[in-house]
Amino acid sequence: MKDLKRISGKTEETKAQNAVVPPSSQAAQQVRLVTITEEEAGQRIDNYLLRVCKGVPKSHVYRILRSGEVRVNKGRIDQLYRLVEGDVVRIPPVRLAERSAAAPVPGAEFAILFEDSHLLVIDKPAGVAVHGGSGVSYGVIEQLRAARPEAKFLELVHRLDRETSGLLLLAKKRSALTNLHEQMREGLTDKRYLAAVYGDWRNKRQHVKLPLHKFTTPDGERRVVVQAGGMESHTVFTLLRKWERFALLEAELKTGRTHQIRVHLASSGFPILGDDKYGDFALNRALQKAGEDHGPLRRMFLHAHQITFTHPDSGKEITLKAPLPPECERFLVSLGQAKT
Repeated sequence: MKDLKRISGKTEETKAQNAVVPPSSQAAQQVRLVTITEEEAGQRIDNYLLRVCKGVPKSHVYRILRSGEVRVNKGRIDQLYRLVEGDVVRIPPVRLAERSAAAPVPGAEFAILFEDSHLLVIDKPAGVAVHGGSGVSYGVIEQLRAARPEAKFLELVHRLDRETSGLLLLAKKRSALTNLHEQMREGLTDKRYLAAVYGDWRNKRQHVKLPLHKFTTPDGERRVVVQAGGMESHTVFTLLRKWERFALLEAELKTGRTHQIRVHLASSGFPILGDDKYGDFALNRALQKAGEDHGPLRRMFLHAHQITFTHPDSGKEITLKAPLPPECERFLVSLGQAKT
């Protein structure tokens, strides 16, 4: 005897297959049967569910996985299962957090440095988050998706701090995303930043290897400290220009830890100008107004200016550069002639 309960002559399974599920709170109460596309293939089932069930607590997603309520091709799977094109995923009814008062995300485009069918590379302005969360309703990724409703796939390849400007890579295909993630894990990409710091920097080229420990403050803010036993971290700094009190450095990331450049510099005695987390706060306040030997600076002087990687489809090496923002250029001009 079949277990499926019949409702109005149809089984629940058939009813779910025939349902057109709109993105609404009502839809969250229905069983969904979703066929995995080529772009969705390769993801772990838990990561896929966390993405498509936005607003559902992570603990609940893992509970429905453990209980077997989520099925793939009518069979039970564990959270490590990787989806294959053509898989049919059964997603049980889930209750989304009420967000009736949430304002719609305004679509926005940003300065494009490179785009093809696989990749989108933009020049992110300072002060703009890359994604929503931690008190930010939306960021670059949400705004780009709103501006490009026809895009079937658009995901961040990496992240930049809200206060950092410059090169930001986004993938337009899952194959490109996984390929670039692998390149970054293997250290095959070359990411370089420009940073202006306070202090008497002397070495033309300097390696900083300090272990970093990440933690969250009681108010939910991410912070990083140099701490024994922390994650191995390595940055190479090259002196580009030097003044009496300031220096312009190029930072080459050998590892990609949270706030790595900012903490490596601050812990070495050379805080980044305008850094409101790890910088010299009194100096930052002074920099916001033009002084006798400097112009105003009302942002953190950290800019992702160059990246080199292998194109995930063509296999060709690509180097992209983002020009220094005008407000940073003006500040450097205000310092006068550099010593080096």
